[in-house]
Amino acid sequence: MASTFMTIASEYQGFLEDRKSRFLAFLVPLAAFETRLEELRKEHRKANHFVTAHRHLLEDGRIEESGKDDGEPSGTSGMPTLKVLQGARLIEAGVIVVRYFGGVKLGGGGLARAYSGAAADAIANANLIPFVKRGRRTLSATFADSSDLERRIADLGLDVIDRTYTEDGVSLAVEGAEEDLARL
Repeated sequence: MASTFMTIASEYQGFLEDRKSRFLAFLVPLAAFETRLEELRKEHRKANHFVTAHRHLLEDGRIEESGKDDGEPSGTSGMPTLKVLQGARLIEAGVIVVRYFGGVKLGGGGLARAYSGAAADAIANANLIPFVKRGRRTLSATFADSSDLERRIADLGLDVIDRTYTEDGVSLAVEGAEEDLARL
């Protein structure tokens, strides 16, 4: 199921202009979302709105998601932007749409089309990659078995994060794709 989701490894941008209003969309990995929002608020001090949407996969497999209108009429911007993320099956990602008001009111439908269109343009410009849920596991082995265990870890493409030697052998903290961890 997790492999049906997509994600991004870096930031991508999109753009839409409608009746002199400009919509700049920034698709960012969720880990950088809050920092990037602060930076964009400083960079674009004259912008009128910073509409946001994000999707995050919780440990129990549920999805935490939100769409915020940032002063636009309720339901005209944050939710349409979130629906674009949902449609692209994006996870661990967020989009920030910066709006410069052009002097002409777009109406509810116009706002929804503009915000979702800018977000869709950013996604169209993005290199989407399959989402892989990562995990961590601690394994122990005797000294005699440790080199065999290390070889299996390397063959599965997992990373050894920490090695602790004990009087009985070694304890390894291993990180990687959950399905590869399950094969150990």
